[in-house]
Amino acid sequence: MKFQPPKGTRDFYPEEMAWRRYLEEAWRRVSVRSGFEEVDGPIFELLDLYKVKSGEGIVSELFHFMRTGGETRYALRPEFTPTLARMVASKAHALPKPIKWFCIPNLCRAERPQRGRLREFLQWNVDMLGIEGPAADAEVIFTAVDLLRSLGLSPRQVKVKISHRDVVRRILLRLGVAEEKVLDAFTLLDRRDKMAAEEFGRAAAALGLDGTTLERFNQVARTRIESHGSWSAVAERFEVPEQDIEDLGALHEQLEAFGVADWCEYDLGIVRGLAYYTGTVFEVHEISGAERAIAGGGRYDRLIEMFEGPPTPAVGFGMGDVVLTLVLQDKGLIPEHVAPPVDVFVLAAQESARPRIAPLVAELRAAGFHTRFGYRATTNVGKLLKEAGQCRARFAVILDEQTVEGGIVGLKDLQGGQQTQVVSRELVGHLLRAAEPAHAG
Repeated sequence: MKFQPPKGTRDFYPEEMAWRRYLEEAWRRVSVRSGFEEVDGPIFELLDLYKVKSGEGIVSELFHFMRTGGETRYALRPEFTPTLARMVASKAHALPKPIKWFCIPNLCRAERPQRGRLREFLQWNVDMLGIEGPAADAEVIFTAVDLLRSLGLSPRQVKVKISHRDVVRRILLRLGVAEEKVLDAFTLLDRRDKMAAEEFGRAAAALGLDGTTLERFNQVARTRIESHGSWSAVAERFEVPEQDIEDLGALHEQLEAFGVADWCEYDLGIVRGLAYYTGTVFEVHEISGAERAIAGGGRYDRLIEMFEGPPTPAVGFGMGDVVLTLVLQDKGLIPEHVAPPVDVFVLAAQESARPRIAPLVAELRAAGFHTRFGYRATTNVGKLLKEAGQCRARFAVILDEQTVEGGIVGLKDLQGGQQTQVVSRELVGHLLRAAEPAHAG
């Protein structure tokens, strides 16, 4: 029987693993420079934890199990937010505010694999808790943009589409949607791009809208607000007071202060169907619309209370590795080399010098150098230097008769081409000095 990886999962060979580590380090670097601290939790939780946030319907989307001989049901984590909420709730009064956490968990979802969506994937989560108001929302959005920018993307290629559930709720109520049907309307708006126009119209009519009101509801789903200056026109179009959309104006001012307003646009059709969102919501999309959302998030001010914690304002987002990688591939932004370069490649030009390889390699590795050597039974310097070049080594150390008789090694700079002779006991110091410009850059 020939075994294959489970459907919707991936094997990470060295090349794929190098990209994974590169992306993880980019996520980590951006998080840390914005003041977020790394956390993590268990890869499985009590099944009931996910029901608290998402209800019974979530069970069909989970890989869940029961320990042999036990009665408690567990589930592999499909997201990190419930774990974060549990962690914060359990120590809320002892944690300094604001709580700024990030994590890079491996997640699993029992759903049909398709382009941009796998059953197992990595996700970058960034959350800020304990701060009310648009400044926190803007800082979280800034962190997402900082990552996109650091990977070479530009606002001509991706946009952060922003909305506000309270703003949309006020507009829907003025359009005639009953209070008890607002969440149904949010769900409909969230699915609008997956529905034909006729199907969308029928579903909107089922909410009690018809005629002109239905058309205006449809306009909400398609409205794009390009800048602060057009919000008064939007208020006039939907016949709502301008203060009904003032939350977006306050957020825009903060985004301008962080210097990322040009990455953002306002889309009243973005509501994020999950019921726990309470205010600002946003999604990051590639402009052509060819892929799923790169990231999504928003404000969830009541979630910690659902886990028996104190009232805690919160905002955050998640960004998966699958869609992000597809977008970077499409834009030609995957670096040619993402694996760590080799510092030194040690080779023997003569058989008598071969026994000197292992001690020197051990010494160089102990000094902190990424050191490799050839395993082939050859002393052909040309072939060995080619092998050194293939692993992108910066220096080659060549051992020969002079090494055996006088403790002298050849040191070749594989970038510049120069070759010198160095006393072997001084090699580490010489390499440290030679490497300083590269390390500084």
